[in-house]
Amino acid sequence: MPTGANNKRKHTYIWVSAIILIFGIFAVYEITKRVKSGTVVEKDRMSDGSKDAKVGFVVNQGEKRKVPDFSFYNQDSVLVTNEDYKGKVYVVEFFFTTCPTICPIMTKNLVDLQDTFKDDGDFGVASFTINPRYDTPSVLTEYAKKYGITDADWHLLTGDQEKIYELAQQGFYIFTNENDDAPGGFEHSGMFALVDKNGYIRSREDEFGNPLIYYRGTITEEQEVNSDGESQQITILKEDIKKLLAE
Repeated sequence: MPTGANNKRKHTYIWVSAIILIFGIFAVYEITKRVKSGTVVEKDRMSDGSKDAKVGFVVNQGEKRKVPDFSFYNQDSVLVTNEDYKGKVYVVEFFFTTCPTICPIMTKNLVDLQDTFKDDGDFGVASFTINPRYDTPSVLTEYAKKYGITDADWHLLTGDQEKIYELAQQGFYIFTNENDDAPGGFEHSGMFALVDKNGYIRSREDEFGNPLIYYRGTITEEQEVNSDGESQQITILKEDIKKLLAE
């Protein structure tokens, strides 16, 4: 092949490589901006909060994840198990009554859900304390009164701390930890899990079929966006609860 043709092809490769490099840098820059602003998660993975989004199953190693058996005492000192939630759509959280940071917001959001579905007997909430040494049934009763928790199917649950942490970390994969340096002495993620009438953990799916898995419980609908640029997910949680109640 003539030398001129070789040089021309070489120059073409250089220009193509340069274009790919430039667009690659630009794409990384744009993705980085969107990650920082929270738009990658909110726009690309949340289907823009569409009411038509599917509420799928959370699958682990090819199997649908189901809530494991549990048995704890509620604020009325009544033993409550996972069987008591059979036939109900319910939201799960891990909290503690002396939490000085995110728990009051989480509880406010759950009270909002309680009031939204107050006329539906198939809706419930399971709140597991991660500080059961302090959060006795009597303490949980006072907490319920303080925040207006009135739903008979909203159980504030306490018991053996090791079993509660096992349920959180191995049953739901929700982070909980006792840490003297953390506000209030405990750490937790502030996420809500959604469970269907058959005890399966369910989640909104994005356009690619990937599950959201959990719903952010630390931002109210009124607040919309927090200081980190994360958007509230209570609106989509309400939508998804309605879908599961209709199944």
